[in-house]
Amino acid sequence: MIDTKLDFSGLLDISSDLEALSKSQSRKVLRDATRSAATVVKDEAVRRAPVRTGKLAKNIVVMTQRLRNGDIASGIHIRGRNPRTGNSDNKMKTKDSRNAFYWRFVELGTSNMAAVPFIRPAYDARQEEAVRVAFDTAYRAIDEALTK
Repeated sequence: MIDTKLDFSGLLDISSDLEALSKSQSRKVLRDATRSAATVVKDEAVRRAPVRTGKLAKNIVVMTQRLRNGDIASGIHIRGRNPRTGNSDNKMKTKDSRNAFYWRFVELGTSNMAAVPFIRPAYDARQEEAVRVAFDTAYRAIDEALTK
């Protein structure tokens, strides 16, 4: 799992605008912004995913959640693993079309198979664009909320 976070320190510039919004409106702005950034990286990961059956690319999705401290986090999730533990979800069958548990073997390789990374290169290639898209989405959402 990639445990790298994008730098959104530029959001401090729009913090006064976020304070002018209600709590639910500011959560929606942040959720939309982080989700749009994650979607940019997800699209690149889908494009770079090795295609044998197409199952791996279909199971790359964006997941958004609220953290315990109230922050919003969005990221790429590959179905077939438990998002809380990072381990394979034993309740899913290998024939299930929503189970791509093997993604980590493809990304990191095994003793019998060379690595074919697709997630990390996707993140590296689109990191700056993801930040730009997040800011654009946040500005647009703030403008829409303030004009209502």
